[in-house]
Amino acid sequence: MTGPATIFDKPNRYIGQPEPRADAARLLQGRGRFVDDVSLPRMVHAAFVRSPHAHATIASIDMQAARAAPGVIAVYTGADLAEHVTPYVGTLTHLAGLRSAPQHPLAIDIVRWQGEPVVMVVAASRAQAEDACELVDVDFDPLPAVLDTEAALSPDAPLIHSAFGSNLAWERQVTHGDIDTAFARPDVQIVSREFRFGRHTGVTLETRGTVCDYDPSERKLTVHYSGQAPHMMQVIFARHMNLPEENVRVISNDVGGSFGIKIHTYGDEIATAVAARLLRRPVKFIADRLESFVSDIHARDHVVRARMGITQAGTIVGIDMDDMTGIGPFSMYPRTSAIECNQVLNLTGAPYVLENYRARGRVVFQNKVLMCQYRAVGHPIAMAVADGLLEDAARLIGMDPVTLRARNLMADDSYPRTTATGMKLDDLSHQSALRKLTEIMDYDALRADQAEARTRGVYRGIGFVSLVEVTNPSPMFYGIGGAPIASQDGATVRLDAGGSLHVSSSITEQGQGTNAILAQIAAGVFGVDLDRVKVTTGDTATTPYGGGTWASRGAGIGGEAMLQAAQALKEQVLDVAAVMLQTTRDALDIRGGAITDPDGTARMSLADLARTVYYRGNELPSDLQPELIATRHYRVTDFPFVFTNGAMAAQVEVDIETGFVKVLHVWAVEDCGRVINPLLVDEQIRGGVVQGIGGALYEECHYSDDGQMVNATMADYMVPMAAEMPDITVAHIETPTKTSVLGAKGAGEAGTGGAPAAILNAVNDALSPLGASLWQMPMTPERVLNAIDAAAEA
Repeated sequence: MTGPATIFDKPNRYIGQPEPRADAARLLQGRGRFVDDVSLPRMVHAAFVRSPHAHATIASIDMQAARAAPGVIAVYTGADLAEHVTPYVGTLTHLAGLRSAPQHPLAIDIVRWQGEPVVMVVAASRAQAEDACELVDVDFDPLPAVLDTEAALSPDAPLIHSAFGSNLAWERQVTHGDIDTAFARPDVQIVSREFRFGRHTGVTLETRGTVCDYDPSERKLTVHYSGQAPHMMQVIFARHMNLPEENVRVISNDVGGSFGIKIHTYGDEIATAVAARLLRRPVKFIADRLESFVSDIHARDHVVRARMGITQAGTIVGIDMDDMTGIGPFSMYPRTSAIECNQVLNLTGAPYVLENYRARGRVVFQNKVLMCQYRAVGHPIAMAVADGLLEDAARLIGMDPVTLRARNLMADDSYPRTTATGMKLDDLSHQSALRKLTEIMDYDALRADQAEARTRGVYRGIGFVSLVEVTNPSPMFYGIGGAPIASQDGATVRLDAGGSLHVSSSITEQGQGTNAILAQIAAGVFGVDLDRVKVTTGDTATTPYGGGTWASRGAGIGGEAMLQAAQALKEQVLDVAAVMLQTTRDALDIRGGAITDPDGTARMSLADLARTVYYRGNELPSDLQPELIATRHYRVTDFPFVFTNGAMAAQVEVDIETGFVKVLHVWAVEDCGRVINPLLVDEQIRGGVVQGIGGALYEECHYSDDGQMVNATMADYMVPMAAEMPDITVAHIETPTKTSVLGAKGAGEAGTGGAPAAILNAVNDALSPLGASLWQMPMTPERVLNAIDAAAEA
């Protein structure tokens, strides 16, 4: 070698260093380079060239100019990274028939959505990496794009994956009873509607991001990750990068919002980890807002045609529905993109007694961003369909919607029982929730106000929804299908020498107050002040194994594990104290950080006990082996889920001249079992309601005919802000779940799941004097005016 090598003149060269040893050369095969130039920063930055096309072949990629750009360290294509990471497929075995093609971190040969990463540039700074991305010349040959879900299933539709023969990813049918015979009865009237739900996404305060570092001396990968499920990602990185799981550490500390967006596998994050391994230095990637819009998962892209049969006496005889959802070109890994459709089929009509139910769901490939689980997976669709039809049926037979609900909701003393779709239910309170809702909102007074307003040409409406929320999932949700997703969670509680508690949990903190809840449970059960509890979450190297944060499981599963661990430690500490104080464990308690008599008289501080155990063990009997740490795990058994239930109502005002909808007030009654921290629970519900308002009135990902997302900025993508937040009144019924000692169910998603249906019904109630109705979300001013015009022309 006659002069300093550059990182692009030949594979497997160091910068300014001799050829690497043969073993290192094998490690760095292909396009990987080991960069050891002290003039460069230790941590480097990644940026991505993303496809400008919804569907195209990659004819060629010219990276020469990018490689010569200032600060550039490496440039990788999909083929380069494919040598170092295996593809992944988003299917689950219990979703029979679900199919998806293997997916690579970067596109190889074909791009299938606008925003799919194609080339990765690593440079000394993010700015230099982005500048170099502009120099990458990718020659695309555009292909026909399939955007409309229904059109994607037509026989002549272009195929997104030619090997499959069609764009159908999955189909499921559910049948209970005999819907055709029930609907044919002479005393049954039918309401029939087509519902359309706009595709939208979770706009997290903190975008996706990761910093990955690889230590070749130990073959250890450390990933700092803005996400929800560290142990799941540990398995995924290990599996697809051919590393032992114990050599992968994933750290997810305080995360600035997730909403389900950050619980999936993203190619740019996998690519960042691979680059860190190849370059042997930390690599950082933070998605900008545009990248988030065109790469974060989307949700709610559904077209539903549904019918409800109703008698004049107000008995619902059945629901018949067909749901079609577009999921993008792949099923998301590892949770799949079929879960939302599956939830819609399972949850539609779940609060009601239904003797007949028939549902068909189809999951369809299309050339848009991948669709997957987002806060309240499937719930807004299921609740809007069932309760939208119910309120339409109430108008048809001339019955008050509250009365009609009360006649058909499951009785509070009828549990345990199953729904028409076979879902096992227990410990619910639909009837009580509805009664409490009408009380706190003063329903009769609101109806009187509505009638008076109409005399002044003001169109106000009141809408309701009765809902269930899937929480605390068991192994029957994901684990049964082969996904590396734990249904259990673990907690460790340790008494430190100073008398404080150090607790750790596999639940992660996403801004929902997890750490506060865990500390509160540990302090309350064990007997110390809250400020003496320190919490660690989100680190696979230091926390017990568990599933993380998703499906409203933090308090119900993680909290139960913490309760059991704190209780176990308390018993262990009291055993030691009983020996030291020459009494029995039953004669002692822990209060305020001290060992006390039952009447509260302090006998010994926890610090004194701990220091004796840790420092002066010689003072203890030789047959006493004290343990001042306890770990417990908990999972739900016997039930697939623990269901929360609730009832919500919304009052809106519709300006029939402009089409604008103003939400005046929302009321929510929630039965999430035992409420541990009322303030946190109430604000979770309020936050969920605001996201539900977004889906009902504002949020939608708009695409051009050639597959370009045309509103991928915060200036164009509408989200509710402070001015759009109505007063939100929250009340509770507490029916503890019998599946745990704590008795807590989940509460994080009910607002998002129920608010859209309540607002839909309120808008249609407001429009009913005009003979108009609207069944598409978001209910934008243009759509409201079109509905009014259509009614006037009818």
